[in-house]
Amino acid sequence: MESQVIIGIVIAIIAVVAVLYGVGFFMRRKNQEKLNDLEKRKEELFDLPVIEEVDEVKKMHLVGQSQNTFREWSQKWTDLSTASFAELESQIFEVENLNETFRFLKGQAAVKDAEETLVMMEEEVKAIRQGLKELRESEERNSLQVQQALDVYEELKKNLREEGATYGPAYAELQKQVKNIEIEFTQFVTLNTSGDPVEAREVLEEAEKHTYELQDLMKRIPVVYEELNKTFPAQLKEIEDGYKKLLEEKFKFPEENFENDIHRVARRIENSTADLAKVEVAAVEVANRDTAHEIDTLYTVMEREIDAKKYVLKNRQVIEEYINHSMKNNRQLLIEIDHTSQSYTLNHNELGRVRGFQTEIDELVRRHGIYLPQLESNEIPYSEIQGFYKDAYHILDDIENQQVEIDESLRELRKDEKVAQEKIEAFELQLRNLKRFVEKQRLPGLPGDYLEFFFLTTDRVEELGKSLNKIRINIDEVNKLVAICEEELVILDTRTKELVDAAALTEQLMQYANRYRHSHPEVKAAIEHGLVLFNEEYRYQDALDEIATSLERVEPGAFTRLEGFYFNHRDLV
Repeated sequence: MESQVIIGIVIAIIAVVAVLYGVGFFMRRKNQEKLNDLEKRKEELFDLPVIEEVDEVKKMHLVGQSQNTFREWSQKWTDLSTASFAELESQIFEVENLNETFRFLKGQAAVKDAEETLVMMEEEVKAIRQGLKELRESEERNSLQVQQALDVYEELKKNLREEGATYGPAYAELQKQVKNIEIEFTQFVTLNTSGDPVEAREVLEEAEKHTYELQDLMKRIPVVYEELNKTFPAQLKEIEDGYKKLLEEKFKFPEENFENDIHRVARRIENSTADLAKVEVAAVEVANRDTAHEIDTLYTVMEREIDAKKYVLKNRQVIEEYINHSMKNNRQLLIEIDHTSQSYTLNHNELGRVRGFQTEIDELVRRHGIYLPQLESNEIPYSEIQGFYKDAYHILDDIENQQVEIDESLRELRKDEKVAQEKIEAFELQLRNLKRFVEKQRLPGLPGDYLEFFFLTTDRVEELGKSLNKIRINIDEVNKLVAICEEELVILDTRTKELVDAAALTEQLMQYANRYRHSHPEVKAAIEHGLVLFNEEYRYQDALDEIATSLERVEPGAFTRLEGFYFNHRDLV
């Protein structure tokens, strides 16, 4: 038993040792793999051509800011290739030592430190190489861009030399700017050839900026100078000559300072020319737009008076005839109103309106009388007369339209009277026919409400007749009565037909219901009460309703059948 315990302990110890060995072997192998990766990355970093790149930039003999930048990158490489590489070698050696002596956990920490150092070195080498590359390429970029800017500059010099006249007073200032740009390019070349491409780049950017700004100015200046030197002066000369000619032709202008306006535009042109000499192109462009607008305004003023003269000469006789025509129409309309008012009541202030037209016409005559002598003696602008003529046309057109409207309304009075006379005859005939129609039915009597409405309609027709027989007929009142009579006669006709139909149907229904008189007491009672309603009270519709109701109880559908037969054969009944 004791020997078995000892054997178990020995086996357990062997198992623990085996596990520890396996763990140790695995950790050692892992550390070794990381160590191999570090060695490989270190060799790749050592193999990069950083020294060659440093020497290549060094041969460029940089100075100034470029030289300072190069020194910073060179010093960083020196520090990295000595201290940092030495530290990395030391860390790798330590990892190897720890790994060989089975201190695996410390070995793992050492591997991590070495990896961090290597990552830092890789990033620094990358930054150093990028900085050296930018220094190397900056000179190449400068060379390419300076050639482009120089091409533009040479073209500007050529244009200024060959087409200097197109720049007018701006020529001297443009020459100065060309000279300044030339100085900037010279400074750039000096810096670039002496080995300072960074500072040279800054100077080049200024030279390029000034070159392209000058190019833009030299494109815009000939346009504004053409306006100041030729277009505007020629237009002003044309305006001055035209103005003098119009004055000789006795034109008057409502603008008292027209000549001063011409001189003000001339001074504006002079001021813009002075601004152009200082190459203030933007200000000149704005001023030229204003100048062009003012010149257009001057043209417009003269064209307005020329056109106004043509209008006045063309319409002078016409407007006089139109005023006389309107005055004649108004007189005739006043006579017509006076004549018509003896027979008709005028309800729409016709007389007051026509008198108002006369006041407006008199005012036009008064104004025309003032303007005509001034026009004859050339004391008034044609545009003012034109304005008066246009106002007069508008007023006279409005007056004539209303005169025609009033004249037509007066003529309508007679037409409406004639129509009303014809209608009253028709109304009286219709009343007589309705009366005869009812009498032919030989009814025992007529309901009171029907008689009342019949007499009301008759009175309304008589009232219409009285209105038409007045010394002064009020057509508005007559037309209103005509409409009422038409409406009431339609109602009376309908009520008459309903009355007659109800009476006739009642008689037929009584005859038909007699067959149930002895067999159905309720039918008998309905017939007897219906006779009272029919013969004594003349309530034909009520009698019809009562008999129809009792008959429908005995013989459903009988009333509908009899009613349909009646309306389909009314002429036979």
